[in-house]
Amino acid sequence: MDWPKLQAEFASQGYVIIRGFLQGMALAELQAEIERYIREVVPLLPETDAFYQDRQNPETLKQLNRMQQDAAFAKVMTDPHWQTTAEQLLGEAVTAQGVEWFNKPPGTNHPTPPHQDNFYFCFTPPQVLTMWLALDVVDEENGCLRYIPGSHRRGIRPHRRTQTLGFSQGIADYGAGDHAAEVAIHCQPGDVLIHHGDTIHRATANQSATRHRRSFALVFQGASCQRDAAAYERYLQSASSQHRDMGVLTS
Repeated sequence: MDWPKLQAEFASQGYVIIRGFLQGMALAELQAEIERYIREVVPLLPETDAFYQDRQNPETLKQLNRMQQDAAFAKVMTDPHWQTTAEQLLGEAVTAQGVEWFNKPPGTNHPTPPHQDNFYFCFTPPQVLTMWLALDVVDEENGCLRYIPGSHRRGIRPHRRTQTLGFSQGIADYGAGDHAAEVAIHCQPGDVLIHHGDTIHRATANQSATRHRRSFALVFQGASCQRDAAAYERYLQSASSQHRDMGVLTS
């Protein structure tokens, strides 16, 4: 890897793309473990760890949280290939905070609202990043990620509650200027997008009739940052309220 180039890009634009981050057997093994997890573990999970567009239709599974509860994914959290990459970009030792899987199933109206991850994470200073690995061909038809370059250097924007399960808060004042600044990123399976916790990003709905848009993600926290406990508790309360209103939680 050309670390000086990647570090400069990450510092300047708030995201980088590493093509072919996982290839061959490494990618196939990860995909096999995800398929096993969906087949064997997901039916046993609480509703807050597996979100569906329509819970009566397993094909509409859209998000998995806290996958590190499974030994195979707990192991990925300390895999040097992932961890060293995060350390090189943040410039310090890191700890993985969580493992997630995302999907935009075909035929579902599931846009991702514009947001900044660290509005959810509440880390200060914001030495945190997300590594988002494409598992399918990802393009504008099936809902690729769209970033605003340099937005991580301008702090956290105001957020408000959304109706998108799994993304309870979105940027409140996202406007025409933001849309004009977006860069849409196309990916092949095994490419990884890495974005800073304050980088603004979103994704449109999957417009394809047949193609999924699946991804696998890890969050890494730098050693220098701490969680703002009060802010994080407010976020958790808001997310729980949304889950109750949308029928995910009954109490």
